[in-house]
Amino acid sequence: MSVADVALSPIHRGSAFAFGGFGQSTTTHYSVKSVLVFLSVSGSTMPMLILESDSIAEVKLRIQTCNGFRVRRQKLVFSGRELARNASRVKDYGVTGGSVLHLVLKLYDPLLVTVITTCGKVFQFHVDRRRNVGYLKKRISKEGRGFPEVDDQEILFKGEKLDDNRIIDGICKDGNSVIHLLVKKSVEDTVKREEDTASSKDFLLEPVVLNPDVKLPEVLEDMIDRTVDGLNKGSPPVRSAEGTGGTYLMQDSSGLNYVSVFKPMDEEPMAVNNPQQLPVSSDGQGLKRGTRVGEGATREVAAYLLDHPKSGLRSVSKEVMGFAGVPPTAMVRSSHKVYNYPNGFSSCATKDAKVGSLQMFMKNNGSCEDIGPGAFPVEEVHKICVFDIRMANADRHAGNILTGKSEEGKTLLIPIDHGYCLPENWLYWPQAKLPFSADTIDYINSLDSEQDIALLQLHGWNVPEAVSRTLRISTMLLKKGVERNLTPYQIGSVMCRETVNKDSAIEEIVREAHNSVLPASSEATFLEAVSVAMDRRLDELTK
Repeated sequence: MSVADVALSPIHRGSAFAFGGFGQSTTTHYSVKSVLVFLSVSGSTMPMLILESDSIAEVKLRIQTCNGFRVRRQKLVFSGRELARNASRVKDYGVTGGSVLHLVLKLYDPLLVTVITTCGKVFQFHVDRRRNVGYLKKRISKEGRGFPEVDDQEILFKGEKLDDNRIIDGICKDGNSVIHLLVKKSVEDTVKREEDTASSKDFLLEPVVLNPDVKLPEVLEDMIDRTVDGLNKGSPPVRSAEGTGGTYLMQDSSGLNYVSVFKPMDEEPMAVNNPQQLPVSSDGQGLKRGTRVGEGATREVAAYLLDHPKSGLRSVSKEVMGFAGVPPTAMVRSSHKVYNYPNGFSSCATKDAKVGSLQMFMKNNGSCEDIGPGAFPVEEVHKICVFDIRMANADRHAGNILTGKSEEGKTLLIPIDHGYCLPENWLYWPQAKLPFSADTIDYINSLDSEQDIALLQLHGWNVPEAVSRTLRISTMLLKKGVERNLTPYQIGSVMCRETVNKDSAIEEIVREAHNSVLPASSEATFLEAVSVAMDRRLDELTK
């Protein structure tokens, strides 16, 4: 990703700037206040006029029209907070003249291309997905000593000769971001790999175990071992272009596949070593309201722990995947020169170690942004709904729900990114307005928030009181909702704000309960008051 600074300031009538790309007259008198926006992208600054009354969606569309940055690849951040509600107005977020926004552009991940010659020599290149095969040939000739000239090369993929105009991104469709090529001209045996194997030893990756009495599941041990094997073989982490924090794709020993995804705590959005150059949080609050900087990794691990299989707790069922399909996730310590070290990498693996989450890489066919929601099975959407309501997920969008196929060819939805564990994206999918199935209702009724809190504590997490309360209330809402045969849409609507500054129904319920009990009341008394207020509000939905 790249980050652009956006500075806003009032503009006087008669300014030389028109509404960028829309052709309005500069002499038009506006009934609402206008502000001048300066987009700074890769060192260049471009002015653009917007209105205070513009919605976030209108600002993004204006940016797309003027500068070509597609709306779906934009993320706006102001004062440490993402402007996530497209229907809300700019001024709802407190943006005024002179404010500074940060525009984060989601770019394409580089593709790791492995080139194997007829004599067995192996080379690796990171290539822009939008380049063609002809460009790759030039890279091979330039960077690989002993390779034949461009005109003498034939490049094949799975036995198919690739035309020079073939776009690289269109070659690999399994979500693996790695293609395997063969050059049919041998090179001299003296050609060496670009990376020195010895230097690849300057790394660390090991699990963080907070409770020695809890054994790391075999699936997590295997994921960590395969990731370490890749680092030992000189396959470096590849920084992803997605997300607002540091995200690293970890390769296996062959360098042909991704094994896991590492997200360091100190590179989370608003954290001190964030590689996207977002401002450091001044009060410790994260990118989403109610979250703390540096807690994202813990929430990622908690999401996997609490995604129980239908058959019960993993300690009993031994199943790897849970009801919602959250990928296996562990807490690890890791260091590597590829990670973001603003003050430099010291080559001391232990000294430079970063703590973060390591999540299994899931092969996929892309994200839900690439497919219309009507194609998704109802039960797959509902499992995401149940999990997000229960976890109060504040960052669910189509870009962090991957699509895949089961062994039987059935479409699967894979939820990732739980660092800000309220639903907004799936809320408007048609499947969300359909009732839960009997199996899903049985699963919801089996949930036990007290058991969940105890499980997190067993794994060494000192669960904050606010987090425990949120889990109890969201589980309560889910259970009371299905008891009244409410749909995911109806339950989710209780949790979501209609606008940035209007409290959601669940916030009103909690405030009502808080005002109805004495200040020194116990947590049990408070939750009973929440239950009474929630019953009254949900009963209104069923009338």
